[in-house]
Amino acid sequence: MIQQQHIDRFIALLGPKGVVTDPDDISPWTSDWRGRYHGAAMAILSPASTQEVADTVKLAAELGIALVPQGGNTSMVGGATPPADGSALILSLRRMNHIRSLSPDDNLALCEAGVILSVLHDAAEAAGRRFPLSLGAKGSATVGGLVSTNAGGTQVLRHGTMRALVEGIEAVLPDGSIFDGLDALKKDNRGYDIKQLLIGAEGTLGVVTAASLRLVPAIAARGVGWVGVETPADALRLLRLTEERLGDSVEGFEVIADDTLGFVLGHIPGTRSPIETRTPWHVLIEVDHADLSDPSPAERLEGALAEAFERGIAVDAAIAANEAQAEAFWRIRESLSESERAQGPALQYDISVPVAKMPAFMIEAAEATEATFPGTTASSFGHLGDGNVHFHVRAPRGTSDGPAWIAAQGQAINAFVHDAVVAAGGSISAEHGIGQMKRTELGRLAGPARIGALRAIKTAFDPKGLFNPGKLIPLPGEG
Repeated sequence: MIQQQHIDRFIALLGPKGVVTDPDDISPWTSDWRGRYHGAAMAILSPASTQEVADTVKLAAELGIALVPQGGNTSMVGGATPPADGSALILSLRRMNHIRSLSPDDNLALCEAGVILSVLHDAAEAAGRRFPLSLGAKGSATVGGLVSTNAGGTQVLRHGTMRALVEGIEAVLPDGSIFDGLDALKKDNRGYDIKQLLIGAEGTLGVVTAASLRLVPAIAARGVGWVGVETPADALRLLRLTEERLGDSVEGFEVIADDTLGFVLGHIPGTRSPIETRTPWHVLIEVDHADLSDPSPAERLEGALAEAFERGIAVDAAIAANEAQAEAFWRIRESLSESERAQGPALQYDISVPVAKMPAFMIEAAEATEATFPGTTASSFGHLGDGNVHFHVRAPRGTSDGPAWIAAQGQAINAFVHDAVVAAGGSISAEHGIGQMKRTELGRLAGPARIGALRAIKTAFDPKGLFNPGKLIPLPGEG
């Protein structure tokens, strides 16, 4: 049990600003973003430097106290929620929020873990560059969390996930040692890539304190279009057509079911459909150019869409006439999760399948789920270019007790959906991580070699099991 004398030692180490003990101040940080997981913590530890993080970790190891690293607390899988029994302390990186350097010449930003994504966007823009990763939680998600979950977002098609954008990492390991890997070396063959082990490890192997991040040239001009199509298969045909005509300037390609669009229009004030025709499916496309001497991206997109109409791929389309319209189109996409949550009790799945199988999966998985679990409704949206499906199964209409419905049906629906994903050759986690929500399912579905390797790596880095306990790594017998 954590006792007051332990907290006093952390206060002596970090000072009164570095330790939060007021229950009212702690409470917002003990539940996940979706409100599904609730924990307890006697204190939040808030070091202000890498050395303070190292000293904090060493003291926690001495006392045998588990730590739950936390950034913006935007995890979708309960990955940053402390255990319910109060057996861990929250280790917040939010005070470490400095951009240590930003070099347009090197196309690098060296950011501490607590830097908020939108702040990095603004700083890069001021320097004539940009950080090409964005997501709905950009106003609260932090660099450390993005690295630790290998975040994806809407620009993976062109720029990749965080694995492709992180050039170097600084982290504190479970014994309190500091791993200094911030040098952005293109060639480095000193054995295992510790950086890549820490990316996506969800704080189970080390606490990311800073990262060197790759920047790209600022967008000089962009074209944003909204296209109505009959089927996801038509959306894939449209993707291949735009890639053929526009090359790697295609930065975003999102596919959205019409009922999911309807949730946004019904719940998010100020939104409206970009096209007049209500089609079964919709596509949001962004084409970007970094050089103003290039032809207008909007004109090039218009040419590609004209060909799509000739081929019978598109039913209706609109191209944003200005930046305000472009932002309005993207606001719809960024509001999808919020509007789905407002719709009522639901089970949400962040999954991936091979791109060629994604159109059929989006339709067939929804139909099969609704048939197997009468009264439920299912639909999806996703990043078609990288096979990432956000698949939602909603409780029967009139369900008043969401937690009770999830308790009664959740496990069976989870197994049904995940079995379909595995049968399609996919992954039960595309970009949100495993956290605690998917840990048992990972143990059930992953092969013994993968599970054995995960456990061996965890044991090697954290033999006492004090870093983010209960997350990611399936326990023996789980699954």
